[in-house]
Amino acid sequence: MSDLKATLTVDGIDGAIELPVHEGTIGPRVVDVGALTANGMFTYDPGFVSTAACESQITYIDGAKGVLLHRGYPIDQLAEHSDYLETCYLLLYGELPDKTQKEQFVRTVHNHTMVHEQIRTFYNGFRRDAHPMAIMCGVVGALSAFYHDSLDISDEHHRQVAAFRLIAKMPTLAAMSYKFSIGQPFMYPDNSMGYAENFLHMMFGTPCEPSRISPVLAKAMDRIFLLHADHEQNASTSTVRLAGSSGANPFACIASGIAALWGPSHGGANEAVLNMLEEIGDVSRIDEFVARAKDKNDPFRLMGFGHRVYKNFDPRAKVMKQAADEVLAELGMENDPLLAIAKRLEEIALSDEYFIEKKLYPNVDFYSGIILKALGIPTSMFTVIFAVGRTVGWIAHWNEMISGSYRIGRPRQLYTGYAQRDYIPLDQR
Repeated sequence: MSDLKATLTVDGIDGAIELPVHEGTIGPRVVDVGALTANGMFTYDPGFVSTAACESQITYIDGAKGVLLHRGYPIDQLAEHSDYLETCYLLLYGELPDKTQKEQFVRTVHNHTMVHEQIRTFYNGFRRDAHPMAIMCGVVGALSAFYHDSLDISDEHHRQVAAFRLIAKMPTLAAMSYKFSIGQPFMYPDNSMGYAENFLHMMFGTPCEPSRISPVLAKAMDRIFLLHADHEQNASTSTVRLAGSSGANPFACIASGIAALWGPSHGGANEAVLNMLEEIGDVSRIDEFVARAKDKNDPFRLMGFGHRVYKNFDPRAKVMKQAADEVLAELGMENDPLLAIAKRLEEIALSDEYFIEKKLYPNVDFYSGIILKALGIPTSMFTVIFAVGRTVGWIAHWNEMISGSYRIGRPRQLYTGYAQRDYIPLDQR
């Protein structure tokens, strides 16, 4: 915090309104507008694009420079040297673990990978063709009915147990959602495997034979989880915080985050990228579609370019591109037509004045869809996998809020409806 002040003068109000100005470690200054309410005014900021709704120490994004930091560590360094569970520890506790701490953390996560056996029957209440995200919303929200021994949000131990349960069980629930949709038996987790390897085992393994997961594919899956672990105050994280501010239990809060993530403008973007690449179909048609994207009268949009926050190259996209190359090489798919289209589109985006001027750089969704398709994961599961990776970010933000001082969220509005009017009896209307 700082001693800086801003003053606001408004017609009809005598004198200037003094507003404190706060400074974070890095990033823009923040004007505290709390004093406006006492003067009968609110701020108006649709989409909260200029509003800091909380103070946080977890993740920082500089969109202009293409920077993403988790507890101060650049995302590219974490993607190169760390793994998903170590990054989970970092987000939850603020520091990287030493060897003993990491081993204990991984062991504890492994101890929670199984789900209550009655949850298996819970799935039978869904239609076989239900969207996996619809199933995840219901099942994750229902966890509070199965694990009601960790719902006291004022108890630090309860919050920690809930965090471990969610991080550990989300891959299990996600894989069960997929298996249910295709009529295959659920696979129990194998705790001798790593986090991402175990997820692929539960997704594609069968009781008929042992699972053999390529280390290259497991590493790529781990990177996808890591690169989606947290992204500051986005729509789903803000939803989790808002739900949590009412005192709701952590399972209900994470379910609310899943619901927000389901929207095509948030978690469904990588599915939209894949659909776009399939619509283009061939490298020879790229110029045609690029021209359509530039035409203001054509509704076609190039998906996977540009970002609400980043006005530079998404730092996660660089790592995801490398992972895509590794996965396709491992699977003998270097000549995959969709990858060829994607690479050509990237070349155009980085050299064409139209894209440069509008700062439409490839984002993380541009390559993640290609990787997931190569792994054999159906598009309906893309957002579910996003949710698995993002769970730790949601938990970290929820726990940060609950363990500090907070108030129940209550956004204001600019009312433009009728002023007060008298009721008219039915026979006089």
